[in-house]
Amino acid sequence: MSDSHARPPRVLAIANQKGGVGKTTTAINLGTGLAAVGERVLLIDIDPQGNASTGLGLPRSARSSSIYDVLISEAALSAVTVRSSVPGLDLVPADADLSGVEIELGSQPRRSFRLRNAIAGLNTVSGAPETPYTYILIDCPPSLNLLTVNAMTASDAVLVPLQCEFFALEGLTQLLRTVELVRGSLNPKLEIQGLVLTMYDRRNSLSSQVEQDVRAHFGDKVYKTVIPRNVRVSEAPSFGKPALVYDINCSGSQAYMRLATELLGRERDRRAAAPAA
Repeated sequence: MSDSHARPPRVLAIANQKGGVGKTTTAINLGTGLAAVGERVLLIDIDPQGNASTGLGLPRSARSSSIYDVLISEAALSAVTVRSSVPGLDLVPADADLSGVEIELGSQPRRSFRLRNAIAGLNTVSGAPETPYTYILIDCPPSLNLLTVNAMTASDAVLVPLQCEFFALEGLTQLLRTVELVRGSLNPKLEIQGLVLTMYDRRNSLSSQVEQDVRAHFGDKVYKTVIPRNVRVSEAPSFGKPALVYDINCSGSQAYMRLATELLGRERDRRAAAPAA
């Protein structure tokens, strides 16, 4: 259970410019795991593919408003938020209209701050009776474009899912460079919250080698929890359910519950180490 409702929400961008690394699966199931232990979570889908929205059971036909309206028309986040089937987990959906955001916003001033401003407005909605969110997770597109920059500008930290494959570390370099650029020009507080190894195959020696290499490079930034390859996790989105709802007992679901627990432990340690305000 969350130990404080007075803190502002902790905003985490879940990002990797490589596709197929388990980014959306991690966003959905980490959000579900956090909600399962009493956190109040908002998942913002900012990927034009809208897979996080689909994976939480919201069909495209039901997305009358989306994060697009927030970024383009500066609609309030609360106006486009929907309840998911998971208690404690709300969703801001995405749709294909997002593909044109970069062109539509053009060279408008402070276009990289649209999402940050919207999140800042969440706690100023008059008369809102809801318990405030404790975590906001942003599922980024698999590219380093204006949408991802908006997410990073709005976030406290970046969580990076990393597939256990040959080019894992090579693909990480560009992402880390983008984090540095955003930190230097748009969001000085941005940090790497952690790296999560995904699609781990114990039968494949390459997975073990990648794990060793990543831990050697990044040390404690790499989560102890490793997400295995798992058929049930792969099946779950086609049923519009998080794996944790589709099959709580499968190895992938159990790993995501451990990840949620480990994340909360890291966050408690971070707050304990922070200087008093």
